[in-house]
Amino acid sequence: MFQQIVTGNAIISVLAVFLALVVGAIMIAFTDERVQAASVYFFARPGDTFVAIWDSVSGAYSALFQGSIYNFRRDTFAAGIRPLTETLTFATPLIAGGLGVGLAFRVGMFNIGGRGQMLIAASIAGWIAFGFDLPWGIHMLVALIGGLIGGALWAGIAGFLKARTGAHEVIVTIMLNYVAFYLVSWMLRTPGLLQAPGSSNPKTPPMKETAIFPALLGPQYNLHFGFILVIIATVVVWWILNRSSLGFRFRAVGENPNAARVAGINVKSMYVYAMLIAGALLGLAGVSQVLGTVTTGFTAGIDAGIGFDAITVALLGRSTPWGIFVAGVLFGAFKAGGFSMQAAEGVPIEIVLVVQSLIVLFIAAPPLVRTIFRLPDPSRRRRAVPNVTKEVKAK
Repeated sequence: MFQQIVTGNAIISVLAVFLALVVGAIMIAFTDERVQAASVYFFARPGDTFVAIWDSVSGAYSALFQGSIYNFRRDTFAAGIRPLTETLTFATPLIAGGLGVGLAFRVGMFNIGGRGQMLIAASIAGWIAFGFDLPWGIHMLVALIGGLIGGALWAGIAGFLKARTGAHEVIVTIMLNYVAFYLVSWMLRTPGLLQAPGSSNPKTPPMKETAIFPALLGPQYNLHFGFILVIIATVVVWWILNRSSLGFRFRAVGENPNAARVAGINVKSMYVYAMLIAGALLGLAGVSQVLGTVTTGFTAGIDAGIGFDAITVALLGRSTPWGIFVAGVLFGAFKAGGFSMQAAEGVPIEIVLVVQSLIVLFIAAPPLVRTIFRLPDPSRRRRAVPNVTKEVKAK
């Protein structure tokens, strides 16, 4: 069991996060003015430098914790738990987007068109949310379904082109990102489409109350019904990949498309189905933004970089549904706590981005992590094989 733990992928992800936090601590110490001032007379009083380093790093990570998990400085538990709700709010679109990217990974496709899929889904869901008068519940459901279909169809273009023409999904999804961005930008500047009536700003009207996701814990928190939807999406993706025949075919194509084709699996159809489902998941990320987080009207920047952050979340989660869920919560904590670090300790927000980038770097280089911590290489695991030659000679 110990051998499986130290050679598995999970330990690499955990150690990658740990190494990134260590490097982040070094950067925090180097950029802190108190550490710089104490280092000037380091050889005279080295203790002052180490105390300044400790105060800088511990203060920064303490602010990160209090800004993302629980704030001990608040008077009540309800107020202290607010940072955790902010973490889950930030994590909601990251988890949905990571599921979309991770599912495509399992089929051997690199879906980096999350931005375009989110924008199309957000535009359709937002247009339904502010442009129609429907009863509460039905309005939200129609807007949600419309957004999911929009994201699925936009991603399906890449899947269809790969299946029919062999076009590489990376090139197609990159180009579709630009097409979606400029298409949505044009609609936001055109009266009668997405632009708010009587306004010259490229922004939509606010969403109607009947279409907005309800708050889960009351109006004092930003956590909304979208978080419940991503939990359901995680369970559904887990079931598809691990319990359904479609998931078996997805994994078979991802492992070896030629062998899957010989086994009778329609590989081209799997590419289309995978991109449709992946696009719907990324569409859920866009819908949660316009119906849950930003309900006062949105611009072309509604994706907020989530489409690309989802790639990082999927990598950290090893393209497994529950791994992606945990990774999404972790990156949501970085987003929520990063602002607290900057406000309380003066730590540049860019350091949080560097930590996220280092996580990806270490995830992409498992041999480096194993070398640093002297973990055994799983490819060199030797099984106990009986020595047949000696047995024959003995007989």
